[in-house]
Amino acid sequence: MKQLPPVLAVALVAMWLLLNDTLAPVDIVLGSVLAVAVVYAFRSVRPLRPRLRRPLSAIRLMFVVLFDIVRSNIGVGRIILGLVRERQVRSGFLAIPLDLRDPHGLAVLAMILTSTPGTIWVDLSPDGGTLTLHILDLRDEAEWIRTIKHRYERPLTEIFE
Repeated sequence: MKQLPPVLAVALVAMWLLLNDTLAPVDIVLGSVLAVAVVYAFRSVRPLRPRLRRPLSAIRLMFVVLFDIVRSNIGVGRIILGLVRERQVRSGFLAIPLDLRDPHGLAVLAMILTSTPGTIWVDLSPDGGTLTLHILDLRDEAEWIRTIKHRYERPLTEIFE
């Protein structure tokens, strides 16, 4: 029998406790039992297991993403409220070349970009080499490419590849 993936089990228990809004011992035990059961029941559906090579990079990336989400919320709020009158808001699609190939890293990148207000993951080329994003306020394409590659892709490559 394969080893239980601890990160997945802990994440499921945390989600269980958050959804139930409790830290009661009985709920912790029940959540743990359910997490182990779910992980073992669905292990055949997920044949490719992620390998986290640098967990500290993952923690740093989490704080970068949280900061960017707050900053993007403020930026999108300013656009919606019309507080950017001094310039025109131009949205558009942007093709970004990717070096990241790990499917787990790409999934995390998709979650990061879609959860950040103002950006939406639109497409990944069949060879996995080009990502297409829709950006609400596309001022400088080169800056967007640099930002995505340095703030997100580079740490994800460290973590997963």
